[in-house]
This record gives sequence, C-alpha cells and structure tokens, in this order.
Amino acid sequence: MDGWEGIEAALQKKRVQLALKRALDVLLSAAGLVLLSPVLLACAAAVKLDSPGPALYRQVRVGRGGREFRIFKLRTMTDGADGRGMQITVGGDARITRVGAVLRKYKLDELAQLLNVLRGEMSFVGPRPEVPRYVRLYSQAQRKVLLVRPGITDPASIAYRNENDLLAQSDDPERTYVEEIMPAKLELNRRYIETFSLLGDLRLIGRTIRAVAGGRGPEA
Repeated sequence: MDGWEGIEAALQKKRVQLALKRALDVLLSAAGLVLLSPVLLACAAAVKLDSPGPALYRQVRVGRGGREFRIFKLRTMTDGADGRGMQITVGGDARITRVGAVLRKYKLDELAQLLNVLRGEMSFVGPRPEVPRYVRLYSQAQRKVLLVRPGITDPASIAYRNENDLLAQSDDPERTYVEEIMPAKLELNRRYIETFSLLGDLRLIGRTIRAVAGGRGPEA
C-alpha cells in the first residue's frame, strides 16, 4: 500500500485545480438539472407507473472526510429491496424492475446525482461513493480515497462496467467483491487522485458518455 503515501502531497499541489473543479461542478450541475429536467420527469413517471413505491431512491453512502450522505437515484428496484438481499447488485438480480433495467443500462438513474453534485456532496468525476458496510473494511491507507469528493463516474467504474456480470458468475458474490473487485477499484481510484487534472476529468467524462451511449455504462 506504499502508493498511498503521496496522496496528501499530490492534492496539496493541486489546490487551484480542485477549486476550479468545484466551480465547474456547480455550474454544470445547475445547468444539467435545468436542461435535463424533462428527461428526469419522464423517467420518474415511468418508474412510478412500472411498480409501486417512490420514484426517487436515496441510499446512505460515505463521502469526503468519511461523512455519510444520501445519494440520489431514480429507483430501479422494487420498493424496499435494500432489506431483501445484498448491498451489491448481481446480474439478473430479481429485485430490478422492468423500467429499472432500462434506466440502469443507460445510466439514466444516475442523473438524479446532479443534485448531490450541486449540494457539494459529490463531483462529476471522483471515486464512486461506497456504502458504510464496505468502507469499514478499508485499510487505513485505503481510507485516503475519502480525501476527495466522490463522483458520478471514475476510472474504476469504466474498467468494471461489467461488474454485475462478473459477480453473477461467482459462487459468493459478496466475497468476490470484497476480496477482489473492491481492492482493484480502490487502486484505480488511488491512481486517479494522484494524477488528477481537469483535462483528465474531461476525458473521463467523454469515455463515460461513449460507454453509456453503447449501453454498457459504468457500474454504480
């Protein structure tokens, strides 16, 4: 885990870029919420018509500094699915609704996270926020990923865009996630934080859009 030692110094050198990143987050999230409001409303209506329960789903995640917040998503599972199964999603999960499957495929459920970006809880690009259950398993070094705002997309989300399918092939999906996938994603996040740049973020957003347009978007 020696690679984590230089994270604080790397972030200190990029204070100006990080301030600009936050300013762009505010401007773009506000504009996105206005421009995409018809899409959000249409998707929310589809969720409500497809299955009982609220259109919006909020789940506790861990953000910058280890502070918990509630992430916004359009609901893609049956109401109360959190109490009926794992906190990770496996390919073919019976809890996913018909409309939810479409929203997940094209990542439309994630559009609601523009609210989290505007509120300062998230950024457009940054390590995906994890649920408290799995953050408790981080080593002290790995917890340095919490030095930055989590994001809607990141390199790990793109690299593991088929995560649900990988977990579906495992006899013990949660163990596979904790012992194999999560450490690999944290290492990708470490590299992202260490080499962060505004240009790099724009490239990641472009890669994400291309992946989503092909129906193979990053995992949540």
